[in-house]
Amino acid sequence: MTNQELLKIATDNHFVAVFIAIALALIVSYSLRKFLTRFINHRSDALNIDPTRYNFMKNASTAIILGAALAFTFYAIPSLRSIGTTLFAGAGIAAAAIAFASQQALSNIIGGVFLVIFRPFRVGDVILVGEHRGTVEDITLRHTVIKSFENRRIIIPNAVMSNETIVNSTIKDEKMCRFIEFGISYDSDVDLAKKLIREEAKKHPDYLDGRTEEEKREGVEPPRIRMISHGDFAVTLRLYFWSGGPLQAMHAHFDLLESVKKRFDAGGIEIPFPYRTIVYKNDIDGVIKKDIKK
Repeated sequence: MTNQELLKIATDNHFVAVFIAIALALIVSYSLRKFLTRFINHRSDALNIDPTRYNFMKNASTAIILGAALAFTFYAIPSLRSIGTTLFAGAGIAAAAIAFASQQALSNIIGGVFLVIFRPFRVGDVILVGEHRGTVEDITLRHTVIKSFENRRIIIPNAVMSNETIVNSTIKDEKMCRFIEFGISYDSDVDLAKKLIREEAKKHPDYLDGRTEEEKREGVEPPRIRMISHGDFAVTLRLYFWSGGPLQAMHAHFDLLESVKKRFDAGGIEIPFPYRTIVYKNDIDGVIKKDIKK
């Protein structure tokens, strides 16, 4: 058998080994992701497990397994060992170049690791990041996926998430106090307006009694309503509406704006709008001229 034939056989064997290694890596990666997905979906509630860590692990598993397959390929194929040695010899320069070129990608990965470790939010939490509000749907190696209330997906890099101020509405206690404000005219009966607002709030199905034990002992009537401002054309009453979560509070806010408006109309409570007095320049000039003649 000639040297060329031996070389061809060896090369074919190397290609087969590479193919087998990659195929096994893909199979293991797919199986692991499927297992983790099933485990997260069916066991997180029963075992009281935070699914965020496992989602992140699921997204990182493919990269780890493929990296291991690549390292095994270089180690198992003799003809690639010299190439591997050369690559590792120049790893310092390559690493510096890659790190410089992929600073943002690395910062996103590191930011994702910090999010999983310190857990300012979890998958399923309702959060506010900047101007974006929604439910955390997934945390990947690079970004966090938020599902907005309009059923849109907001993709935010993990580096941005790590540096932003995050308002989490569900991480500890899902109960929420929503501020709902109503403007009434200065001529309206304030006590009657409070009475109507309180009746509508108590009738809402999402209403919760948010009083403390001390307030209950003192007989404070729920829900609390305060006058918070004297405006240019209206006084503002603020309703402190407690509900079971941010979504319920948002829906209750919209419902009460409508129902209280109807009660105000029926009860003679005026919701004012600004009045404007327009004076034309010609009229001013005419008044000035009359004053001068006098």
